Amino acid sequence: MFKTIINAIKTPEVRKKLLYTLLLIVIFRLGCYITVPGVDTFTLAEQMNAATNGVTGLIDTISGGAFSRLSIFAMSITPYITASIVIQLLSMVIPALERLVKEGGEQGKAKVNKYTKMLTIVLALVEGLGIFLSYRSSGIFLDTGFLGGALTVISLMAGTAFLIWLGEQITNKGIGNGISILIFVGIIAGLPQGITAVWGLIFETGTFSTVGLIKALALVIGVLILVAGVVFIQLAERRIPVQYAKKVVGRKMVGAQNTHIPLKLAMAGVMPIIFASSFLTFPAMIIQIFVRDIATQTGFWATIYNFSIASSSSSVGIGYTIANAIVYLLLIIGFTYFYTYAMFNPAEISGNIKRNGGFIPGIRAGKPTTEYLSSVISKLTIVGGLFLAIIAIIPMLARFTNLNIAFGGTSILIVVGVALETVQQLESQLVTRHYKGFLE
Repeated sequence: MFKTIINAIKTPEVRKKLLYTLLLIVIFRLGCYITVPGVDTFTLAEQMNAATNGVTGLIDTISGGAFSRLSIFAMSITPYITASIVIQLLSMVIPALERLVKEGGEQGKAKVNKYTKMLTIVLALVEGLGIFLSYRSSGIFLDTGFLGGALTVISLMAGTAFLIWLGEQITNKGIGNGISILIFVGIIAGLPQGITAVWGLIFETGTFSTVGLIKALALVIGVLILVAGVVFIQLAERRIPVQYAKKVVGRKMVGAQNTHIPLKLAMAGVMPIIFASSFLTFPAMIIQIFVRDIATQTGFWATIYNFSIASSSSSVGIGYTIANAIVYLLLIIGFTYFYTYAMFNPAEISGNIKRNGGFIPGIRAGKPTTEYLSSVISKLTIVGGLFLAIIAIIPMLARFTNLNIAFGGTSILIVVGVALETVQQLESQLVTRHYKGFLE
């Protein structure tokens, strides 16, 4: 990995893309410290210190601390993620949208992206309005009237729209997937705070604690095991052998090649994890907008709220955690299947192999090849999805420390997954430019 980064820095074109990406990341981090106009920062600090758990803490983790400062990036790109989920679910039930996604090509993708952005603006308006209404009575805002509310909501919406633009610029002109990179940077920004918390375990009351040291060591070892597991699942692949028969092209005899189709165990990457987390916490975000002090109440909506925040809070009962973990596992597997089949079309791959005179040893060309590839993809997806889901769920059940590590598994999956994807993209950039030092 380090050799790849060094070689990338030495390559002028790739170095420009890296510097461009770093510049946009710096802009993102600076924006996290620009507070929305008309906010009493002292009252805000008191309110956020009292709300470190639950959905508030999860949003703050994703946004890199922007939510706790109520900056213009406070909502991060969560409205965009939610909009993407809604559009993709709608594409499964609306035939016209399904055809646009599967058969529309680049023009279809552009239209779907346009619809996603339009829905993002609507969701950002709802979420921004919810934030203002939720904290209006707490004394955070200096002007609680219509103009003050409008300024707050527009500022939050503009911040989300700007982050989407930043993500697109990183994807198109930089290195890596822009949306994933922004989430990655937001989580990494909380790393110093996590190190401080681990250090606090060892010196709980200002003096050395043996029990705290054991807890800290167990936590560090657990994180290392999770990282190793994520690296394994992200890099593992099944290679399907393909043979091409000889054929005459002009005056030359070509073909007779033995190659393979690399099928990754986690072809969908980290996006199913991000989507599943957002999907689970969305009900809590909506409920706390309309029901004040929901965390201290009982009843149906309180039950739904506690279930929704169980993946990001250690303050709810073990029953909520187990129920949340089961739904979380099913969502991760479901989104993994959806993304895998959206990226890999067995019928299309089979058709390409047949047109080029190729075949999989022991499998007839055409429909049998399609069925074979579908079977392999299905098995890989269930194994990869289960593995990712288990890694994400294990920290939810770890109640042996006073650290809020419920979101830790998901954070590790996102961070390691995005890092690996970015390094692989760097390698592909170097290969396409025939960089001699890398190829050697």
